[in-house]
Amino acid sequence: MIKRPAIASAIQTGLERSRVVALIGPRQCGKTTLAREFVPPDSLNYFDLEDPIGLARLDEPMTVLRDLRGLIVIDEIQRKPDLFPILRVLCDRAPLPARFLILGSASPELVRRSSESLAGRLETISMGGFALAEVGASAQQSHWLRGGFPLSFLAASDQDSSAWRKNFIQTFLERDLPQFGVRIPAATILRFWTMLAHYHGQIWNATEPARSLGISEPTARRYLDLLEGVFMVRQLQPWYANLKKRQVKSPKIYFRDSGLLHHLLGIHSALELQTHPKLGASWEGYVIEEIFKAVAPDEAYFWATHNGAELDLLIVKQGHKFGVECKRVDAPRLTPSMRIALEDLGLEHIAVIYPGDRRYPLAERVTAVPLDALASPDASWEKILMGAE
Repeated sequence: MIKRPAIASAIQTGLERSRVVALIGPRQCGKTTLAREFVPPDSLNYFDLEDPIGLARLDEPMTVLRDLRGLIVIDEIQRKPDLFPILRVLCDRAPLPARFLILGSASPELVRRSSESLAGRLETISMGGFALAEVGASAQQSHWLRGGFPLSFLAASDQDSSAWRKNFIQTFLERDLPQFGVRIPAATILRFWTMLAHYHGQIWNATEPARSLGISEPTARRYLDLLEGVFMVRQLQPWYANLKKRQVKSPKIYFRDSGLLHHLLGIHSALELQTHPKLGASWEGYVIEEIFKAVAPDEAYFWATHNGAELDLLIVKQGHKFGVECKRVDAPRLTPSMRIALEDLGLEHIAVIYPGDRRYPLAERVTAVPLDALASPDASWEKILMGAE
């Protein structure tokens, strides 16, 4: 079993200071496995709402929950949204006899209901598949190809991994989305999702997908928001300030999991990935997601002007601005865009992430940083973003 100490520590810290901790993320990303480290599944304090028995136990939730003590885990809580007002009552007891760890697939409805009912009582922790730091630098190529979903990454072969991802996508479209109240035909969402794979790493423009699917542009944007809300894609918003340059003001689209991206692009092996036209975009998105996991930025954007200057990632961390460039080259060099970004955006430093094995300066406040640095057990955001040894 691959341990996930950083997330486990965040949950433990959250439970010490908050009455309710919500662990949200996509299906099959490991939430249940992690929760069972805190409360065993055969405990009276564990409720799995995908299990008919667990669901039946909460037919009278106040009666069942009010006498329990310690930590209570409720898995897939979006299946019973009427629990949120009851949790609010139970959390307001004094002295407090129990705390709650609630798990849910990344349903926007779940977040909305919990924030309304549990305002001031809830801490939310988001998680995805395995991070590079969890699987180790030696597994980087497999991690990139297969993605971070545990059953995809740990499959016995690339063929088994691809088969798992195919079944995951089918189940997600046919079962999971309808459970979230989505009434869009599965075939329509699959076509849209596949089209998004070709937008990976590009500026979003709703016109072409809407025309291809025969839908309106607002409907296309609603589909995009839906897939973002369940952690399948990321809309990286643009940074634009009052500069004397025309700046891009539409988001960039990235898949949150490289394995799902590759499957929808028809990439099933390392050789197919190395020869695919989206190789560079795939690597850029992979690096960006690993930066998010390793750095946990307070805010994140991309930056681009209509004159061609651009920055892959602008991160705000503890009130300071840093830049990240993703370069899949043997030896990255300083570019005019980096110089412009340093000056125009007031960046403290730019880290140029590349697949090499040596850290070296490109210029003052610009450092080439190996991707393996993100896998180091003692990696810190300062070492990554500031190029420090």
